[in-house]
Amino acid sequence: MIKSVDEYLSLLRKELAGSDAAVVQDALADAEEHLRTALAQAINGNPNASEAEALPAIAEKYGSPQEIAAAYRQMEARLPAGLGRYTYAGHRSVFSRFFGVLADPRAWGALLYLLLSLAIGIVFFTWAVVGVSLSLGLSVLIVGLPFAVLFLLSIRGIAFIEGRMVEALLGVRMPRRRMFSDDRTGFWKRIKDLFTQRITWTALAYCILRLGLGIVYFAVFAVLVGLSIYLIAMPITVGILDMPAYIILGNTEYLATTWSIPFFFLLGMLLLTATMHLTKLVGRVHGALAKFMLVSKKDWED
Repeated sequence: MIKSVDEYLSLLRKELAGSDAAVVQDALADAEEHLRTALAQAINGNPNASEAEALPAIAEKYGSPQEIAAAYRQMEARLPAGLGRYTYAGHRSVFSRFFGVLADPRAWGALLYLLLSLAIGIVFFTWAVVGVSLSLGLSVLIVGLPFAVLFLLSIRGIAFIEGRMVEALLGVRMPRRRMFSDDRTGFWKRIKDLFTQRITWTALAYCILRLGLGIVYFAVFAVLVGLSIYLIAMPITVGILDMPAYIILGNTEYLATTWSIPFFFLLGMLLLTATMHLTKLVGRVHGALAKFMLVSKKDWED
């Protein structure tokens, strides 16, 4: 018989061993919020009841750790993360697998995320640097600690929002629930947790790192996509609008001739397709980085 919420959560964590870290975080947050809320209501209704006496009935109604773990696994199997639910069922031929990426929403989602990375990176970096600077500068004053706490809470909020964007556009499963904070643990315990939990500092580092990554992502993919569109649009700009088109190789400019237009159009299509494959690859790598830095697996184990 389960005698405490902590014991229930420990058993649920064991049942979910091997599952995605974001799924484990969501399952633990859901279970802890439900059990602690129901337990508080039960004890308020019967002050003589202990946690060990009230919890079994609550846990039976909510579901055993085995049942909850099985339910989460089934739900995750039915609902893949973000654009991952729109799986591309390409043909087996090399041609279809190569060009099929142009119809894959995950590739377009990754491209949008990478092109937005510069603007988002500037916002994250500015917020993190200004917050750290002011927190250190105000640390000698009485307002220093409250300011630092509010700043770190904002970083945790940014981490959650970034996780939702990563899941929506990159298709990488990220937490859908914020970590549950038990009001009964006391104000100073929650402040201590904020400063000692790994995710607080990895999220801060992620915000700073995001600008450098955003610059690289935007520079590389803006150039690749822009060049692809330029080449693909040549039949219109040269053939219909009668505009001159130039190809620059090294320090030499070449005027595109009419007979060369189909060649450059095909080259543009190949470059765009290769770029979309590259966006999926970079999106997966960045999603893994975001999961490592923004999911608090280590904090559950403390």
